[in-house]
Amino acid sequence: MKRRLEYLPVALAIGGFLAISFVACVAWDALFPRWAMRGAWAPFLPGFEWLSVGSFFLGLAETFAYGFWFALVIPAARWLNGRLVDVIPVSPA
Repeated sequence: MKRRLEYLPVALAIGGFLAISFVACVAWDALFPRWAMRGAWAPFLPGFEWLSVGSFFLGLAETFAYGFWFALVIPAARWLNGRLVDVIPVSPA
């Protein structure tokens, strides 16, 4: 029996990964300002400014929320898969 990917565990995993990546990027920028990456990801984090405590937690929450947005691929793929199976005939192997 095939197991389906569930939305919430995937969203939490992606959100957690992005939040950890955000913390790593902030640490990198603080330790190596000459090679700062904040210019690359700042446009994706509205309201984030370098660097205050409130702004840090805002960026952390935004990156975690992006995980839930990216995980919307799971229900969309499940929906498309159900629709395409009805449309495209599959010959038995």
